[in-house]
Amino acid sequence: MTLPTLPVSNVVNVQIVMAPRAAALRNFGATLIIGTSDVIDTATRIVTYAATELPDIASAFGSESPEYLAAVAFFGQSPQPTEVQIGRWAKTATSGQIKGRILSTSEQEMSRFTSIDSGAFDVTIDGEVVNVTGINLQSQSNLNGVASQITVALNSKGTCLWDGQRFIIKSATTGSTSTVSNVTNTGLSVVMGLEEGTTMVTGAAAESLVDALNAMLDRPTWYMAFVAAEYEDEDALAASAVIEAASPSRVIAYTLMDTAELDQNQTTTLGYKLAAAGYQHTLCGYSSTNPAMAASILGRMSTVDFAGSNTTLTLKFKQCPGVTAENLTLSQSNALAANNVNVFVAYDNDTSILQEGVMSGGWFIDERHGLDWLQNYVQTAVWNLLYTSTTKIGQDEVGSTDLVATVSQALEQAVTNNLVSPGVWNSDGFGALKRGDTLSTGYYVYIQPMDEQSQADREARKAPPIQCAVKLTGAIHFVDVTINVNR
Repeated sequence: MTLPTLPVSNVVNVQIVMAPRAAALRNFGATLIIGTSDVIDTATRIVTYAATELPDIASAFGSESPEYLAAVAFFGQSPQPTEVQIGRWAKTATSGQIKGRILSTSEQEMSRFTSIDSGAFDVTIDGEVVNVTGINLQSQSNLNGVASQITVALNSKGTCLWDGQRFIIKSATTGSTSTVSNVTNTGLSVVMGLEEGTTMVTGAAAESLVDALNAMLDRPTWYMAFVAAEYEDEDALAASAVIEAASPSRVIAYTLMDTAELDQNQTTTLGYKLAAAGYQHTLCGYSSTNPAMAASILGRMSTVDFAGSNTTLTLKFKQCPGVTAENLTLSQSNALAANNVNVFVAYDNDTSILQEGVMSGGWFIDERHGLDWLQNYVQTAVWNLLYTSTTKIGQDEVGSTDLVATVSQALEQAVTNNLVSPGVWNSDGFGALKRGDTLSTGYYVYIQPMDEQSQADREARKAPPIQCAVKLTGAIHFVDVTINVNR
């Protein structure tokens, strides 16, 4: 018999308090390829592929598809990106469909299918029951053959396909009234994974690029997007306007192939229109041969590790693997530069480089990319200070010090990765900073004194305004050398 004893906690009481998990930073390498191929439905909208799954993209979309070619250009960069997302633009109306559950490896064994010599099931397509009967799979050698048999039996009411993971039945019609549903439970539907765990997707009317982009903005998994589809200038301009206004920040890219871009006198080209609009979140690349050229630029951008040391870069002088270098005259090169259109171009010393590494509005790509990261890095750092504190950040000088220290620590990483570096401040001053002062650390952080804060802001529990000055490191793109000779 166990005698009763007193718990130690009566004398020494120890409790564990787990701090909240800090908010994660955004991924400023996450890239989306926007295409129109009828592979991804509008309900799924975005699918992620690893670099090792490039053959799967070829299998699903086709080796000549714009999506695959863009993925090749993206993954062709060195260092190589690890993954890419592909999104669906329903440029034309889509079909209703029912997607079977994903089949396991054992469920994909052909022996489960070849035993069926007279399979059948009913499926409702566009409100009408369709009888699938007389399915003999004994001679089939793969699951694509199974799908083909079902397509024939659907009698032009729809099609069946095997996507490598599951069977999908699509209606032959398109639009918002196109539907597929209610597969009956039979031996055939069971082996095909159509009897339970299915997903029904209603067809959709054709949408504009802006409509598709807004749907994808609701999925905050990407930072950069490349449009791998044919579009009108009006589509691109409207999409760039949306991206310019997007919060959190995004970037969109286009490849321009119209030779009119090379003419300095043209004012109707897309490059000219985007530059005139001053869009700082849009970048364009010109190529006469490769429609995925701009995807290669995003591929190089996506590998920048802002958490590292001396890892930021300028896009000028970089390579575009798989893209043929353009042989341009000086006037053609100047025409592209005037409209901030990037180009992979050959020089007369047997080298080729990407130039000039700019956004349509004139900012350098590395500045746009880096400052978007910096905004998120500082924002997340301050959020985590408030969120993970076990007590509170007070409205006093101690709280102010904590805020300044947190912002300063975040800016220090911008110095470490070489986005920011020491230099002279050549703008209006604030706090103790004056025009012409040297930022010895590369940055300066000022918070308004607590005793200057309005009573209304204090009662609303707002922090005093924090202002930061940062000096961008920049990059050398041009060099003049004078050689003085004496005889």
